Amino acid sequence: MFISSCLSTNEKGHLAIDGVDVLSLAESHGTPLYCMSEKEIRKNCRSFTEALKSNYGEKAMAYYASKALNCKEILRIVGSENMGVDVVSGGELYTARSVNFPAEKIIFHGNNKTAPELTEAVDYGVGTIVVDNIFELELLNGICMAKSVTQGIMLRIKPGVEAHTHKFVMTGSIDSKFGFALENGEADEAVKAAVKLNNLKLIGIHCHIGSQIFEDEPFCEAARIMLRFLSKANKEYGAKISRLNLGGGFGIKYLDDDMFSPVSDMIASVARAIKDECAALGIELPFVILEPGRGIVGSAGI
Repeated sequence: MFISSCLSTNEKGHLAIDGVDVLSLAESHGTPLYCMSEKEIRKNCRSFTEALKSNYGEKAMAYYASKALNCKEILRIVGSENMGVDVVSGGELYTARSVNFPAEKIIFHGNNKTAPELTEAVDYGVGTIVVDNIFELELLNGICMAKSVTQGIMLRIKPGVEAHTHKFVMTGSIDSKFGFALENGEADEAVKAAVKLNNLKLIGIHCHIGSQIFEDEPFCEAARIMLRFLSKANKEYGAKISRLNLGGGFGIKYLDDDMFSPVSDMIASVARAIKDECAALGIELPFVILEPGRGIVGSAGI
């Protein structure tokens, strides 16, 4: 009857979340009221962390895309489940800082980060900043130079993969406003520039091909394209890229007839594609990162 396993009806015919009567919650706390299932959130976290460990051992990690729901308790929960967190604004970073989320387990995204936001991230010691454009690359290096620090970065790449989802949430195609394109050489020039900057350390490449993706092949194709670029960047441009971040976009059920593979199956399929491509290229398996958002909280609330 219910798409989410945390929802049910009780003996009174009332809706319940994790067995708690929703009517009693409304009477106790008033409305409007948002209710989240910690049990469901933890179950979803483990579906990613366990599948990653099964396929990659210690060479993978899931980061919660906090744009899906950014609040203190959610971040405490995902942190306790051995996940990192990705943030896209100073406000989201502030929330992470307010719960003492480990700075080294934070990835800072965003295609229009301000100088104050970048400065705050550097001052907090954020583990990785994902650079979205050449202007940000220069801005961030200047901030780090002034502080005499070195910042770990990833470059956001547009792999040219069109996920089978709504056009408004397709973000990996060539004409997307996010990141450096492979097709026209932008990505190559970004790597060449990054390796010359003394205060930035290029540790990885990142892509995000869209949202509500139900099939594994778009992820597999994106991974293959990104690995070829990773290999090229290291061999031809002197980069030392060791991390592959495939972003998020894992779909969840909204309707009974929504069909998609379980997270464990999708992760296993992508892992096979990554390992096969690494073998073909003759390169070491990189550290793999995924960034689920609604896949963690989407089924856990009303």
